[in-house]
Order: sequence, then structure tokens, then C-alpha cells
Amino acid sequence: MTTPASESSSFSQQKVSQPSVGHSAILVAAGIFLSRIAGLVRDRVFSHFFGLSAAADAFRAAMRIPNVLQNLLGEGVLSASFIPVYAKLMAQSEKEEAGRVAGVVLSFLALATSVLVLVGVAAAPWLIDAIAPGFHGETRMLTIQLVRILFPGVGMLVFSAWCLGVLNSHRKFFLSYASPVVWNAVLVATMLLFGRHSDLPRLAVYTAWGSVVGSGLQFLVQLPVVFAVAPALRFSLRRSRENVQVVVTNFIPAFLSRGVAQLSAYVDAFLASYLPTGAVASLSNAQTLYMLPVSLFGMSISAAELPGMSETLGNEQEVAEALRKRLALSTRRIGFFVVPSAVAFLALGDIVSAAIYQTGKFTHADALYVWGILAGSAVGLVASTIGRLYSSAYYALRDTRTPLRFAVIRVVLTTGLGYLAALRLPGLLGIDSSWGVAGLTASAGFSAWVEFLLLRRGMDRRIGITKFPTLEFFKLWSCAVTAALVAWGVKLWLQPHRPWIAALLILVPYALIYLALTALMGINQAASLARRLIRR
Repeated sequence: MTTPASESSSFSQQKVSQPSVGHSAILVAAGIFLSRIAGLVRDRVFSHFFGLSAAADAFRAAMRIPNVLQNLLGEGVLSASFIPVYAKLMAQSEKEEAGRVAGVVLSFLALATSVLVLVGVAAAPWLIDAIAPGFHGETRMLTIQLVRILFPGVGMLVFSAWCLGVLNSHRKFFLSYASPVVWNAVLVATMLLFGRHSDLPRLAVYTAWGSVVGSGLQFLVQLPVVFAVAPALRFSLRRSRENVQVVVTNFIPAFLSRGVAQLSAYVDAFLASYLPTGAVASLSNAQTLYMLPVSLFGMSISAAELPGMSETLGNEQEVAEALRKRLALSTRRIGFFVVPSAVAFLALGDIVSAAIYQTGKFTHADALYVWGILAGSAVGLVASTIGRLYSSAYYALRDTRTPLRFAVIRVVLTTGLGYLAALRLPGLLGIDSSWGVAGLTASAGFSAWVEFLLLRRGMDRRIGITKFPTLEFFKLWSCAVTAALVAWGVKLWLQPHRPWIAALLILVPYALIYLALTALMGINQAASLARRLIRR
């Protein structure tokens, strides 16, 4: 029987032997950075050929529908249910059992995904009527065709998410997060190959087939490493093992929680389909930019923390203390990067949007439109990223039900406020109805704050008070606003000819000023980052 002393000793050894969260987060962030840059290149090429056309709306909506399957069965659900069990088995040196659990999980995923893909292909017309009822005529028919093409490829991305779960548990963070580069590269190559000689509907079809090919390649590039780090994999459909039962038990509320999150995305697409042409595509463009800091900083740190939190050994008090320390430190890490991102989206979003998308059929007016939507997203950026961290803490404690309850509350708020802000408020204010999309993102941001506060209060009751670094965040906001004022002055002074030149001349000084001010304020992350930059 393990005594508290031996548990404490094991916990101490574990802290020493495991790589630091900072190092793991850097690997995750590096992989995400490459994939997001590739995604931005993909979106720039897409904007060049499609602009904000009806075909662009159809493709964006079609991508959203099968992505529901990926998100329901993919990374988020597996992170919540599979990684805590698998990582703890590996920490306890039960490699054979870990391999069997991983094999059973993949077998069930393959079965469930195959069935859902077939249903999705057959039910595409009804899915379109449900998620984009504002589409009619040729736009609706094109969207149905695209959905039927895309569904099998997204099924492959679910298997890719399983690879991510295995690799993350073995501290192999980079490959799984960088693998989407392959998918993006295939899409870019497809558009460049067919874009100049095809009309927009035909090009959308070709691009959809490119997505299917890219999805398969993204999964295949990870398989050799998965088999190398987990040679004990055993594929089976038997659920009798205790650890498999734990995964399945945690999977159900995690699945429902992810389903609730997808319902929120459905509501956005549903409401945006009633707005003028270009609203759906612009919403997707803004969400791509919004997800960049969420992924780079919130997801990277949360993903790096989850295996470490799950492997924490010791008695109840020691585990609680370790989680409090991890949450406090990682909240500071996230805040240092996400606060200036939110301020940049609010004050300099036109520069960001134009640098990425303004080319070909995508005009400067379109870039300003995306800025308005992006500014609405910035309202909840900090809450969304830190909320991911707290959700990881719940998952590490094998609690997937509490995040589900709070996600339901967030979606109810998002739905009610989104309806008012998107479809009613523009008329009351006497502005163009197309700006209702900005109301959608702002209402989602407000709801994200409500969810975060509920997650934090629940965790405080579970492990004790987790002190939020209020003073440090005040310094971060002050430094970011000051840097933005200087950057805004530079923007008014300069009249660069190309959007990417403006981005270099405005955003780079903004980042450097923020770094210098936070270092002067004594922010540890700033001092550490400055030392690394100086050494290089």
C-alpha cells in the first residue's frame, strides 16, 4: 500500500523528471504557429480567388458542417477523456495496459466515425437547411455538393486527433500540432493549380477534393511516430477493461460538452446566413485570426499542462496545491501574450486583416468589415484562452461534467444575445444589417467571460482559492494600451502602399514597445523573453 510519504516522494521525483511546462508549451506553440501560418496562407489564397462571393459563403458553410464531426469526436473530447487515463497509466509504467486502452479507443472512433460520415453524406440537404437556412438556389446546391465531398476527409482528421492524444501523452508535442501544415499545403496547391482556369463553383469543388486528400496525408504522417512511441498498441472493440470504461464514462459528458460548443458555432452560422452576402465568409475570416492567439497561447499552454496535471501523484492536499500553482503560473503566461493580442484586434485590426486577406477580389473595404467582426471577438479573447486552462484542470481531475454545465450556460447566453445583436440591434441603431456579424462575436465574447468566471469559482471550491493575478493583468493592459496608442500614431503618420508593409511598420513596433514596457514593469515573462531575444 502506498503511504503519503511515498506518494510525496513520487510526486517530487515526477516534478524533477518531467520536462517543464514552458518547454512543452513552446513545442506546442511552434507546431501551432506553423499550422496557423499555413492556414493564413491558405486563407489569403482563398480570398484572392473567392473574395466574399456566394461560392466563398458556400465553401465556408460546407467546411463548418463536417467540422462538427471532427470537433465532437476529435481533439477536445479525446483531451478530456483519453489523455488523463492514458497519461496516468504511462506515469505508472503500465505500458501494456496503456497500449490496449489506446487501441480500443481508436477502434471505437473508427466505427463511430464511419457511421456518422455515411449519415452525413446522405443527410447533407437536411443539414444545410438546418445550419444555413438562408442559402437558396445555386448557393444551397453547391453547399450540399461540397458537404458530401468534405465529410470523408474530416473523418480522417478525427483519427489525426487520436494520434495527437497519444503523442501528447508521450510528450511528443510538435508533430501532431504541425501536421495540419500538410492539409493546408494541399489546399493551397489545389487552388493555385485550378484557380486561374476554373469558375468559382468548380474551383470550390476542386478545393474540397484537395481537402480530402490533405486530411488523409495529415493522419498518415503521424502514424509512424505513434507506432514508434507506443509499440504496445492493441486494437479491439472490447470495453470490459476498467480503464476503457473510465474513458467511455468521461467521453460522454465531454462529447456533450463539445456538442454544446458546436451548437454555439451552429447558432453563429445560422444567424449569419440571414445577413447579406459575404457575412458567413467574413465571420470565418475573423474567426481564423481570432483563433491564432487562442491556439498559440491558450491551447499550447493548456495542452502542455493537461498531461502534467493528469500525472500528478500524491495525497489530496498535494494534488490540490500542485494544481493551484500550475493554474496561477500558466494564467500569467497566457495573459502576457493574449492581452496584447486582444488590444491589437481592437485598435489595429484593420492592419492585421488587410495584411492577411487584402489581395485579388478581397478589397480594403472587406478588410475593414472583417476588422469590425474581429473587434467583437476581442471582447472575450482573454476569457476564452484562460477558460481552456481551467477546463484542462477539470479534465485532469476526471471531471468532464462541470465544464459541460457551464458550456450550456454560455451557449444559452450566446444564442439569446447573438439573436438580438445580429438581427435586431443594427435596425435599432440605423446601421447596415451586415454589421450584425460583429454583434454575434461580441455577444459570444461576453458569454465567454460568464463561463470563465463559473469555471474559476467551481475550481476554487474544488482545490482551494486560486488567486487571480489582478495587479499583473492591470499592468499588462496598461502596457498594451500604451503601445497601441503609439502604434496608432504611427499608422496615422505613415501612408504605406501595401498592407504587409503597414503591418511591419506598425505591428512590430507595437510588439517591441509592449515588451519593453512590461519588462520595465517587472513582468517575469517579459524579462525572460527579452533575455532569449538578446541571446539570439
